[in-house]
Amino acid sequence: MSPIAIRPALPSDRRALNRLAELDSAPALLGPVLVAEVNGRIVAAHGVRSGAQIADPFVPTADLLKLLELHARSREVIAA
Repeated sequence: MSPIAIRPALPSDRRALNRLAELDSAPALLGPVLVAEVNGRIVAAHGVRSGAQIADPFVPTADLLKLLELHARSREVIAA
């Protein structure tokens, strides 16, 4: 099993997020974003405010997208 990291996107992730959106044929995510990294590579992302998600279509990401959504929801609860 490959290591998975869930973390907030950093400004330095913008290029990777734009590439991911392009791969997914989706608009780039705006605002705060959580990302899922596998082996140090961003393969999925979740817009914290919008709920929009993008993912690499060549990588199995369904479970990662669910995990990102759960993390975003837990952050909302903590912030409330």
